Amino acid sequence: MHLSAYFKNIFNFLPIGVWYMLLSAFGFALMAVCVKEVSTAGIPVLEIVAARAIVSIFLSYADIKRKKISLWGVNKPFLIARGVVGAFALMCVYYSITTLPLAEATILQYLNPVFTAILAYFFMKERIQLSTITCILLCLLGLFAIVLPNFNQDHIVHYPWFSIAMGILGAFGSGVAYILIKKLTKTDDSSVIVFYFPFIALPISVVLLGSDFVMPTLPILGLLILVGIFTQVGQLGLTKSMQSEVASKATAYSYVQVVFAIFLGWLFFAEVPTLSTLIGGGLIMAGAFINVFWKR
Repeated sequence: MHLSAYFKNIFNFLPIGVWYMLLSAFGFALMAVCVKEVSTAGIPVLEIVAARAIVSIFLSYADIKRKKISLWGVNKPFLIARGVVGAFALMCVYYSITTLPLAEATILQYLNPVFTAILAYFFMKERIQLSTITCILLCLLGLFAIVLPNFNQDHIVHYPWFSIAMGILGAFGSGVAYILIKKLTKTDDSSVIVFYFPFIALPISVVLLGSDFVMPTLPILGLLILVGIFTQVGQLGLTKSMQSEVASKATAYSYVQVVFAIFLGWLFFAEVPTLSTLIGGGLIMAGAFINVFWKR
């Protein structure tokens, strides 16, 4: 009885929106682990994208039918654009996950607020506030700290420049997708917006994959399905969190995914982040927290 009351007090300590965001971060972190593990078995990145799309299509379609709304949405040009941008961004993200340590690949993804702010300024005429400028500067300093070992020839750790570029490009694509989603929320249901992502990503990834398809073993097939399931868990937690009254506060907790990535990278792949990664990640997360909490 006392034990249940103790856990109840812990649960009530944080708002429900924060718990949903923590669930989202953990879901995306587990997704990254599955992606990396599957890639070690020789499964191409494009095949992983296609597998995720298949799972997401079924889950998104079921959600739309449950809501009894139109499958094809209203603003079709923007929905298609969101799907195309999301597909190529996902390819870049998965490539960085498979070729970089989990912590580094995850930290690079959190550069997306920089691109979102800049794109929002040019395309949505949103004023860039001092907090956002501070966030951008800290994120750029963090990025420089992470790649600093690459400039030292005697340093033990060197990351592939192409993988770093793919990670940054994935963050840029996420920023573009966020702007498109922000516009689409005025015309279309969130479930339709989510559906168009795998609906567009599947044919693109299959065409680009071509003859490079690798037949997965049963355990690898299970991991591919888990990629889609954990992605859906992450998206569900994110959506529920954003619908809560403490969305701005909950957003900051999404950065705990970096902590999950460091722990899971060490647990499953014996990856130990370098000092420069910890410093760079700290700067990027500090910038994000300043951007979220400045007004508060």
